[in-house]
Amino acid sequence: MTAHDRARSLIDAAHAADPARSADGRAAELVYADRVETWVARLVPDAAPILRLAARCQHLERWLTPRATFPEGKVGYLNWRRSLYVKQADRARDLLLAAGVSAAEADEARTWISKTSLKTNPGTQALEDAAVLVFLENEIGAFAAQHADYPAEKFVDILRKTWRKLSPAAQQAALGLDLPPPIASLVREALAG
Repeated sequence: MTAHDRARSLIDAAHAADPARSADGRAAELVYADRVETWVARLVPDAAPILRLAARCQHLERWLTPRATFPEGKVGYLNWRRSLYVKQADRARDLLLAAGVSAAEADEARTWISKTSLKTNPGTQALEDAAVLVFLENEIGAFAAQHADYPAEKFVDILRKTWRKLSPAAQQAALGLDLPPPIASLVREALAG
């Protein structure tokens, strides 16, 4: 078994501890990790094993830091997200090193997972692209239902900001998603503005 194989086992064991379960009974974090890695593999067909492992760490043990542990509002939300980037990146690095992955690779993965140098670091961008595509493909409907009180303009603004985070290749992939009609309409409005 290689160091990368051992790392995958450790990462997936951490995901398996997530108390939230998907419809098929698997840990929700494990399902999410599979989805993010699948998108990275589609966007970067020659992705190195360390990039694929980093993709699996996008929400590593996120359930340990609930949103409610930070103040309500935009500032609280942004602080929560930034804290997650650091925690997830540090935890991933620890697991990679424990599996015998080189320090250089573990540090590189930490950079990507912490969202460092978004738009200029290809690994960081690949993870961001994959996370956004997972959101659009699998989570936006639930997000919209959870925030049904938002006016359409707010959704359009969120979609515009999200779109700007994507690389051109990921934008093309997003255009090919089969979105629910109300969401597709909001996406078209966001892109038109």
